[in-house]
Amino acid sequence: MRYATTVIIGAGQAGLAMSKHLAERSIDHVLIERGEVANSWRKERWDSLRLLSPNWLSRLPGHEYQGDDPDGYMSMPQVVDFISTYAEAIDAPVETGTTVLSVIAISGGYLVQTDRGDWKCRKLVLASGACNIASVPSFASHLPGDILQFTPMNYRNPDQLPDGNVLVVGASATGVQLASEIQRTGRQVTLCASEHVRMPRSYRGRDIMYWMNAIGVLGMDYHQVDDINRARRVPSMQLAGSPERRNYDLNSIAAEGVRITGRLMSLDGTKAMFSGSLANHCALADLKMKRLLNGVDGFIARHLDANDFPEAEEFVPTTFASPPPLQLDLRAEGIRTVVWATGYRPDYSWLHLPVFDRKGRIRHDGGIVDANGVYVLGLPFLRRRKSTLIDGAGDDAADLARHLDAHLACAAA
Repeated sequence: MRYATTVIIGAGQAGLAMSKHLAERSIDHVLIERGEVANSWRKERWDSLRLLSPNWLSRLPGHEYQGDDPDGYMSMPQVVDFISTYAEAIDAPVETGTTVLSVIAISGGYLVQTDRGDWKCRKLVLASGACNIASVPSFASHLPGDILQFTPMNYRNPDQLPDGNVLVVGASATGVQLASEIQRTGRQVTLCASEHVRMPRSYRGRDIMYWMNAIGVLGMDYHQVDDINRARRVPSMQLAGSPERRNYDLNSIAAEGVRITGRLMSLDGTKAMFSGSLANHCALADLKMKRLLNGVDGFIARHLDANDFPEAEEFVPTTFASPPPLQLDLRAEGIRTVVWATGYRPDYSWLHLPVFDRKGRIRHDGGIVDANGVYVLGLPFLRRRKSTLIDGAGDDAADLARHLDAHLACAAA
């Protein structure tokens, strides 16, 4: 049995940022990592993926991108190197190759049981990430066995797929990227789209994330949002970190030949049924994009010299086949693969504490969990809109480290 004041579960960017802030406060701690540092980036991403955010926005406490392409987008090996270098620089006390089996409450704190021995702690930080399990609808089991199924966690590249056409379900960042990549191999891709967030890669000569950072969107505090639960469920933006800085929206991938349908509602064998709400989802996405771009224009007018930037671009509304199909026979369409780009969820199967709501989500207030001395990091809009970005980990961790330290001081008083 070993002891640390704080046990951090997970050694990705969130866990390491917390380690840095705890070390600066002289709070002893250990990070427990099931694989290697930045394990999810190493093992659970597809080959062509790059960060959605530009390199200059990759920042951790005391550590920034130092390469010669600040406006580029890191590949996955580069992300792994960036985070691993950070772990070495801060001398993070990481126990790698250690799987957490269970966490239970004990007198004075928590017992963390692992496959390499147990730990006692007073404070517990859950930094294992929000993307541990691919979310797949239950009706996926209705597909016949000869139609292969993939998620972004086991898809690596189109060479894995059998000959034949492909159905991609989900039109957030992952869905539009994979639909485009697979379409370019000569397969016919059908993309099922529901609620999505349309966003241009660049606007008025700058990356869209430059503007989102400048006008305060990325740093928006969770207290400023009317419905934080709704905000935490908003899909990821239709962006990709492509070297050519191209847009990835329904219009751009439709121009490549991808067919667009509404939300996949059910499967009956090989018969797929779709929602008729595609037009509404597209109109709402266009409206929200326009609202953000108007905000950028207003910011330029108030604070900058408009002559330093190109004129505002106009983006055509999202278009699609009218009416879009409401059903499709997958076998008749030659579809032999379904890719479920339907999101992720965290895995807390080892966490045996009464901290979950009726939907299995951790109850927390900005990362302060509904259990004494427990914190969570890395979840969507945890404390800021940028919480799931590398750049968001440091600020969230600073806030929670401050809260943790204050509670330790109170207990000692």
